[in-house]
Amino acid sequence: MAIRVMVADDHPIVREGLRSLIARQPDLLWVGEAADGRALIDAVQQHAPDVVLLDLRMPNGGGLAALRHGSALPTRWIVLSSYADTEQVLAAVEAGAHGYLVKGSDYRSILDAIRAVASGERVLSPGLVGTLFDTLARQAEARIARESGLDSSALHVLTAIAEGATSVEIGERLHMSEATVKRHIQEIVDCLGVRNRTQAVAEALRRGWIT
Repeated sequence: MAIRVMVADDHPIVREGLRSLIARQPDLLWVGEAADGRALIDAVQQHAPDVVLLDLRMPNGGGLAALRHGSALPTRWIVLSSYADTEQVLAAVEAGAHGYLVKGSDYRSILDAIRAVASGERVLSPGLVGTLFDTLARQAEARIARESGLDSSALHVLTAIAEGATSVEIGERLHMSEATVKRHIQEIVDCLGVRNRTQAVAEALRRGWIT
């Protein structure tokens, strides 16, 4: 059975190009299009597509509002956007997107994404993966810093301790004096309410501060 595809974008040339592309695929079926968020929800309810390709920046609510409204439907959603910043990607995923591609992706990538998402997978433009992981890592470090009260230097020391590094090795790795390393270790021990660095690692693992 062909995968039913709908496209939502306020630029007619984009819709026309995707319509032409999808029409040439024997396993894909074009079932409709929309130029704004409100029309998209109506069209999805009317045509029941398996996959929707949508832009986030559209009139009348836009793609993000449509995602939130339609996330409970069996339809699966792929964002196709000019915006590649991490905040937009995370907002789209939180709203219910199953994939995120940047405009400029080659046609083969778009077709592969439609098929992958229709089969239950999630997709992300390769160029976004590193940026997204870096952002998530920074967010995790900020959360741990808030919970622990430790600064980033102490957290780096804690990670190095968990990896089995000695105080001298930690100092060389982090460009700190041995005295500074020992001061951070004492801060960590006091913060976690333990007796030594071994117990500190165990407690930090339990709290999810290190993995």
